[in-house]
Amino acid sequence: MSPSVITLLLLAGLSESAGRILPLLARRAAVSRTRVPPPIVFGMLLTGAVVECAIFALWPLTASALAELVAGPVPGTALTWTPALVAPLVLTAVLAFPLIGPLLHGLLIVGVGLSLVDPLATASGLAWWPAAACVAGAGLGLAAVVSLLRHLVARITSTMALEVPA
Repeated sequence: MSPSVITLLLLAGLSESAGRILPLLARRAAVSRTRVPPPIVFGMLLTGAVVECAIFALWPLTASALAELVAGPVPGTALTWTPALVAPLVLTAVLAFPLIGPLLHGLLIVGVGLSLVDPLATASGLAWWPAAACVAGAGLGLAAVVSLLRHLVARITSTMALEVPA
């Protein structure tokens, strides 16, 4: 991957992470008087950004792997992000930052996934619908893994709540 693609993926991951963490912190302040120290917040933000970036980076590779399972081995390279393909993803993550709502965010992610379908269909030789199923399957599978990871981390950290004197 080129440095520009990596930078765009990191920006998308950071924005996606901030869009998930900041509303959580805002709600937490209204619910209880516990205060989360800034180093913990920044650590959560950066960790979330790296995880989101990794998931975004794996999406086309996972879709290519699924396409190989469906169509058989395909000569050539796997589908990867290009600046033109990743730019809508960054826009989607930036728009998700103010927590635009899960439905609209989901629709934007579907739009980004649709932009991956044509390059995957061309690279793998699959028709459009099977390529779309590979992209959707990869996206849903990666989203399920991240959701499971988030719930696991939330469960672990809820048992280790930090109490800071006011």
